[in-house]
Amino acid sequence: MENKTWHEKHAKNLTWGQKIADGLAKGMGSWAFIIVQTILVVAWIGLNVIAFVYRWDPYPFILLNLLFSTQAAYAAPIIMMSQNRQNDRDRFQANEDFRTNVEAKEEIEQLQKALHNIEDGKLSEILKKLEELKK
Repeated sequence: MENKTWHEKHAKNLTWGQKIADGLAKGMGSWAFIIVQTILVVAWIGLNVIAFVYRWDPYPFILLNLLFSTQAAYAAPIIMMSQNRQNDRDRFQANEDFRTNVEAKEEIEQLQKALHNIEDGKLSEILKKLEELKK
């Protein structure tokens, strides 16, 4: 019997596209992405401000705005898809936790019954020995 964690069970069912979306959402939500994007924006603006001959995107940087709009148009749904899968993972984990708790409760109840039977047996033996001593 394979003994996989809930995360392994859930990750096994992800499609290739879902894995890419999760990776993109994870990357876009990182400091590395913010730093790299900041460097690129500063370089873009800097090169267009100091360029003497060919400015491919002069002030007010309309092409840069278009790139940001396009990035946002794709990033938002990708991040939403990833968040929806996070909700699915949370729900899956909650169900697995509930199942584990139910199994643990049943085991504890069985142990309590076994201990009660042992106690009853010991008490019966003690009472029997006390009766024998009285005689």
